[in-house]
Amino acid sequence: MAARSTSFRLGDEARRRLHDRAEREGVSATALLERLIIEGVDTLERAGIVYRGPGHDRRAALAGGPDVWEVVARLRELEGSEEERIATLAAETDVHPRLVRAALEFAARHPTEIEQRIVANERAITEGREAAEQRRAMLA
Repeated sequence: MAARSTSFRLGDEARRRLHDRAEREGVSATALLERLIIEGVDTLERAGIVYRGPGHDRRAALAGGPDVWEVVARLRELEGSEEERIATLAAETDVHPRLVRAALEFAARHPTEIEQRIVANERAITEGREAAEQRRAMLA
């Protein structure tokens, strides 16, 4: 999507805080503002969704719970209907079913982002197993 110019005014305090934070993160005020708007709208649309992580690796998560991609990955491992899987995950984790549904709804609206996280995690697990096997072989 092409960027378009948008004009609006910020109060002195908001402008100061935006620029201070952008400087601490090493990004432009515009880049930080764009991220904050996207994350803010996402959190307004999905109660219980927050963002965490450093500026270069932000990820959606449940407030006080796991990352959204972790919820989706575990739901995929379970058997049964959607509601049965949600109930099982809620029982396993003490995460309220409403929040599990919120994570699933968020994932449905952001499938590429969530799928990339799941694939990256699976790759890291495979690489870790291969490295452990290589260490064992070295000691044999």
